[in-house]
Parts: sequence; C-alpha cells; structure tokens
Amino acid sequence: MKSTKLKIKNSKGLTLNAYMELPANQKPNYYAIFAHCFTCSSNLNAVKHVSRSLTQDGFAVIRFDFTGLGRSEGEFADSHFSANVQDLLDVHSYISGHYEAPGLLVGHSLGGAAVLVAASKLKAVKAVATIGAPATVGHVKHLFSHQIEDIEDKGSVEVDIGGRPFIINKDFVEEFDKTDLPVIVKNLRKPLLIMHSPLDKIVGIDNAKQLYLKAHHPKSFITLDDADHLLSEEKDSQYVGEIIGTWASRYFPQVENKMLDTEGEQLVGHLNIIEDNFTTSIQTKNHTFIADEPSGIGGSDFGPSPYEYLNAALAACTAMTLKMYAERKKWDLREVFVYLSHSRKHSDDLMVKVDKPKYMDHINKKLKFVGNLDDTQKERLKEIASRCPVHKTIASEVVFETQIIEE
Repeated sequence: MKSTKLKIKNSKGLTLNAYMELPANQKPNYYAIFAHCFTCSSNLNAVKHVSRSLTQDGFAVIRFDFTGLGRSEGEFADSHFSANVQDLLDVHSYISGHYEAPGLLVGHSLGGAAVLVAASKLKAVKAVATIGAPATVGHVKHLFSHQIEDIEDKGSVEVDIGGRPFIINKDFVEEFDKTDLPVIVKNLRKPLLIMHSPLDKIVGIDNAKQLYLKAHHPKSFITLDDADHLLSEEKDSQYVGEIIGTWASRYFPQVENKMLDTEGEQLVGHLNIIEDNFTTSIQTKNHTFIADEPSGIGGSDFGPSPYEYLNAALAACTAMTLKMYAERKKWDLREVFVYLSHSRKHSDDLMVKVDKPKYMDHINKKLKFVGNLDDTQKERLKEIASRCPVHKTIASEVVFETQIIEE
C-alpha cells in the first residue's frame, strides 16, 4: 500500500489537501472517496485505517481535507455543509479527469451526510457507505447551540468544538437547514450501507434507523457494537474497512486477474522498469505476489524484499518439515515459530575456517515450539529443521543455467 499526495483545486480556487491510498501493486481496479467527520481531517486514524483497509479490495481511496480543515486552504467558516458537498464534487471531478471516476463514496459522521448528497448528484457513483452519519444535516448544530444567539447579534463568534476553537458565522449556521437529507436518501436509489454504533454518544443510533427506513433497497445496516463515534480503536476502523470492501464487491464488476504466463516454468518475475521502479510482479501457476525494495534504499516498499522472500521460503519449508516429522513421530507439536534474518558477516566473526578470510552470507534461524515436548524432542526437531529441502538447497552448491528468450 502506498499513499500519494495530491493537491486539488476546488471550484473556488482553493487548494484541497488530499492523499490517494493505492493497493499493494499500485494498480487499482476501482476508485473511492472518503469524506471525514465534522471538524476532523483526512489524517484522523480512523480515516487512514478504513482507507487502507479498502485498498486490499482493489480500491484506490482518496481521502482529503474539506475547505478550512487539515491542510486545505480556506477558512472554517467557509466550510459549511454545501461547501463540503461541493468539495466532494470537485474531488470527484478531478479524480475522474486524471484517473477514473470514483464509484464508491464513504462518509464518516457529517461526511456521511455529505456523501449521500454528493451521490445523488453523481451518476458514476455505484454505492455509498456511511459511518455514524446523522439523519439530518442540522444535527450538528447542537455542538454550538448555546452560542447561536451570539452569532445572531455579532455576526460571527469563536466556538469550541471538541476542544478546538473555530470561527463560525450566520451563513455557516443557516446552511445546515438548507438540505432535506431524508428526502435525498429516499430518492437516492443507490446501494447504501449504513454503519453505526449503538453506543454512539455524538450521533445517536436512532439516526441510523431514520436513514435506513427512508432508503430503498438495496440497503444494509451493520452495527459497530461497542465502537465510539470516532472509531478510536484501530480494530473498529479496520473492521469497518473490511466490511465496506466485502459489501461493495457486490456492486462492482469482478476484474479478471491478469496472469503472467510462466512459459512452462515454476514461476515468472516481471519488472516494468519505466513504470514500477523496483516493484516486481511474481506469478506462479496459481498465485500472484509482489516483491520490492525498502523505501530507504530507493524502493517503494510495496512488498517483501528478495531476501525476505528467501527467508520466507526457508521459514515455510522448515515449519512444514517439522510438522510432518512430528506427526510421523506422534509428538505433541501444536505450533511452530521460525524466526529468520539474513546478513553478510566476516568469516572471522563467524569463526569459520576458510582458505582466505572473506564476507559470507549468514542466516540466523531461531525456533519456538508450542506443545508438550521434552528437551530431547526439541533438540531432535532442531536437527530436522536443518534438513528441510530449502535449507539443503541454500546450504549446498547450486548450479545455475541462464538462457535468453528472444521476444
């Protein structure tokens, strides 16, 4: 997964700060937009967790800051509800023009209300998901209701929302009453997923009921159990992302997995040097995975490094060999942990006798066994761990035969 920073001009000429979360292979099948909650920003942990979870289902997810919030330009007083909706439309237009029209809108709290309105205006949107959304846009006015009279008298005032100061004016307040959200939901006629916690103290669960009753099928409701309004616990936001991805799959065409041809060999590795830097696609007959280099040495870190895959092969083979041996011996081995690290060390440090001192490849292997085993059994398993096929291959002299295949 990679996060790409975007700068998007809205219809008022203000620059909106945005990030596009990409799947591990950097090649999304679909696009989605995430609208954050009232007074929050796109860097809220819940926003990042949900967005990144959705990338595992092939979505590129654009999370952005509304006008006057986070790192976007403008004043908060200009970030009234209609402006939020317009920001959504502007971001959708930008992504449509530069990439592909987003088909999924996800909104948290008031952002949920905003995506409902935006979806009603966007034909390209195939599905909408809301998280803790209010049933009426004016619901948020209770956060500063005690100062509304001051706004009437002074024109604008500083209010405290969630422990932070914001300047709001009369237009800002009046904007919340201009949108009839129940009617919009009733006429939406797009697949809708409503997610809400019964313990939400900011936007009560009754709001979810009102939205659900107004909406037409296909509509779904998922309870978020003991989650709070901001999805403060990572497990809650991860769950939300996983559920949205699974639910949305019913409304997006299944994209055929483009398989590389192994040309009769066990696997093929492919690197498009112009487009993908170090990110290499690897294909076996039935499986696809990604290899890369860490960002610290110029890679994009989209997948394990080549040596990490080498360690992975050794770890898997070691664990499987130990399983088969223990089962044959009828030993009580229930779990195996194989910890591995590869490095280059000098023969003197390794206390290895060689004709000429030199640096050598060194693999450190640590084993942890779970089960009712005595010391003798553990020592025997340690010996067997060095006899797995991959271990033998790495430790032995290997003969390579390299050929060039003409295009």
